[in-house]
Amino acid sequence: MADELVESSGPLLVTLPGVYAPQCDTWLLMAALDRENIGPGTAVLDIGTGSGALAVRAAQLGGEVTAVDIARRAVATARLNAILHRRRITVRRSDLTSAVRAHSYDLVLCNPPYVPAPAAGVPGHGASRAWDGGADGRSVVDRVCAGAPAVLRRGGVLLMVHSGLCDPGATLKRLGLVGLEATVSHRVRIPLGPVLLSRTRWLRERHLLENEETTEELVVIRAERT
Repeated sequence: MADELVESSGPLLVTLPGVYAPQCDTWLLMAALDRENIGPGTAVLDIGTGSGALAVRAAQLGGEVTAVDIARRAVATARLNAILHRRRITVRRSDLTSAVRAHSYDLVLCNPPYVPAPAAGVPGHGASRAWDGGADGRSVVDRVCAGAPAVLRRGGVLLMVHSGLCDPGATLKRLGLVGLEATVSHRVRIPLGPVLLSRTRWLRERHLLENEETTEELVVIRAERT
């Protein structure tokens, strides 16, 4: 799909301090979600739900939604937003899919931590664990790729958003190796945000960002278990 502008047209949400607030990557993934055939009986898993924005939208479309997050405040926020929107969503505290290994889903959504981080920004510390993805941005992305087949039903789809800085080609290759048919379904370029701007020198030293480059590409990877 060609580059597209994505507006914040999703549900109005409450976000507790320290919880990742919906941003451009959220809305891009939500646009991809809206193109899927979601209806009553569609089993949906939202990994790293944060505010619950995607879980709420999937429930509004008729899905039977389970949402997981490792952060207690994110779990509380997602439960609060489910209540405010009068949607029945099962929210659990879990590292990726560990709490739901006995279940399978028609659709898996994931907006993982994917921002490349210096050694000082170790994933899992404070609010930054919502975006820091290790030195190459792939510490969580690769785990999602490896674990997706175990929770996807035959014909099920994974939708995952991440930055072009952490190599979409590597994601497509990894998903292919575990038996999923993967493509880039959506992409958009946005201005560098505060976190990336604070790391531009480091990113350029690692050749992850070109000199004078002031934007990053976001992509949605769509992978189907055929």
